[in-house]
Amino acid sequence: MGTRKFLGEFEQLVLLAVLRLREDAYGMRIRFEIKERTNRSVSLGAIYTTLERLETKGFVSSWVGEPTPERGGRAKKFFKLEAAGQQALQEAQSIKVNMMSGLASVLGGTR
Repeated sequence: MGTRKFLGEFEQLVLLAVLRLREDAYGMRIRFEIKERTNRSVSLGAIYTTLERLETKGFVSSWVGEPTPERGGRAKKFFKLEAAGQQALQEAQSIKVNMMSGLASVLGGTR
């Protein structure tokens, strides 16, 4: 199969949330973004496990911000989409479009 790194559905959602949130992409905000846009409740643990996996793959990078009083002096860990992550999202979209091509009559609607 080569060295291509395919994205699962949840990985795609997390990457898309990171992309949308830009410099404000951290665990709770990513979780909220997914909930708001997909009506899908996910645990914070699932978010962080996925972010760790995506960072290992080189799709995101992270850094720790400054401690804040509203968090009891704890710092937030922020995430940024890397070029490899953006490319993986584009490939996933292309694969989905190719697989759905010609299925409008079966799925109902225009594709």
